[in-house]
Amino acid sequence: MPNTDVTNGHAAKPAHPNSSPFSGFGTHAAHHGSDPDKWDFAPIVPPISLSTTFKQSSPGVFAKFEYSRAGNPTRSAFEECIAKLEGGTHAHATSSGLAATSLIINMLKMGDHILCCDDVYGGTNRYFNKIVTKFGIEIDMVDPTDLALFQSKLRDNTALVWLETPTNPMLKICDIKAVVKMVKERYEGKKSPMIVSDNTFASPYFQRPLELGATMSLNSVTKYINGHTDVCMGVISTNDEEVAKELRFLQCAVGPAPSAFDCYLALRGARTLHLRMRQHEINSLAIAKWLENGEKAGHVTKVIHPGLPSHPHTSWQRSR
Repeated sequence: MPNTDVTNGHAAKPAHPNSSPFSGFGTHAAHHGSDPDKWDFAPIVPPISLSTTFKQSSPGVFAKFEYSRAGNPTRSAFEECIAKLEGGTHAHATSSGLAATSLIINMLKMGDHILCCDDVYGGTNRYFNKIVTKFGIEIDMVDPTDLALFQSKLRDNTALVWLETPTNPMLKICDIKAVVKMVKERYEGKKSPMIVSDNTFASPYFQRPLELGATMSLNSVTKYINGHTDVCMGVISTNDEEVAKELRFLQCAVGPAPSAFDCYLALRGARTLHLRMRQHEINSLAIAKWLENGEKAGHVTKVIHPGLPSHPHTSWQRSR
């Protein structure tokens, strides 16, 4: 995980060596979405709602929830929590990280263009180049650290800019703010492409793409947010009301809904995200330093860790 100096455009972190730049993170993770007063019996832990259908006061008139594919009380609790942690107003949970990716792609149409990082999660790469291209959507995979090159690949029909930072697996750092700026300048007075940042490797604990100007932030909940290797889920966060409305429609229309039990487990996992990410940071940096400078360093060709001074984007990050 990134060192505490690596803030990707956020305000500098506190002096404490193992803390998020976002105050109150642990408190929000523990409580947001879990307000006991939203339930008649005031539970401290939100219950698992297994009902697939909900009572109608009259035909077609629902109180809050209609059908479990469209929404669920346990899922809503998890989504409220993640929206808060991401600095967003809406979150949309899905049955996997790739299901979240496919939900976003369903917002596009034939003839659209995607500008994507050249180093992304293998599942994203496979989905984009083996499946999405079959439907008349063009994709360019470009090094996001070369901003001039990245900008040159924007087209009039670019509908989506896909970032991932740090990238998987090479841990490149994308300058989200700079990309947002170049996109706004390129499409001034025109419809601007949506900007998605895959936040899985950083997690909301270290980075909030929405606060840096991204349209959406995506996380594979399966990884750090759940953190216990027993849930496969994804989540998309946004501050854009129109985007949120379309995502909510697609959740119901396309159907990549997570189970209530998985949402319950993921909400449980999110409560300890801050504790786990602190320790991940300490452990990973200690290992990286040992591999680079320790007694076995002569057997190691190269160490890639965004917190090391040797990482090509560390000074670039700190300068922001």
